[in-house]
Amino acid sequence: MRLNRSTRRRLGFSLIELLIVIAIILVIAAIAAPKLNNARQHSQEMAAIRQINTIHTAQTQYFSQFGKFAETLAQLGPPASGTPGPGASDLIPGDLALGEKTGYKFTMAGTKEGYSVTVVPVAFGQTGRRTFFSDQTLVIRENWGAEPATAQSKEIK
Repeated sequence: MRLNRSTRRRLGFSLIELLIVIAIILVIAAIAAPKLNNARQHSQEMAAIRQINTIHTAQTQYFSQFGKFAETLAQLGPPASGTPGPGASDLIPGDLALGEKTGYKFTMAGTKEGYSVTVVPVAFGQTGRRTFFSDQTLVIRENWGAEPATAQSKEIK
């Protein structure tokens, strides 16, 4: 039995048609991938800023309970066992107390005036494009680059 051209056409797609569809999908994916990466980095940066605000709130609570600012993130985190105290006050989540969350590394240090928080991406350019700094003044500062932000960096408005 011999099939005419229109009958053959209804049996499926030709190889050329399938290759064209695949090429179109690859072009769309190539255009969308960088935008998706930028959106992911932006969301991780916003999450890092929210975590800095969480640290500020925890420091305020710590100060009201113990009369001084915490010097490390561990002092704000959950206790290993037992009840909360000055060594581990259970004011921030455990993963933040360990110093790494949402693609950023958090470092807190005690200062003469209070405390400082430095936040840098775990993998610069992949998990974030900015670094952050804040202290007891509650002002969050940013640096667009791999170098950590400082007290002299531009303030986030």
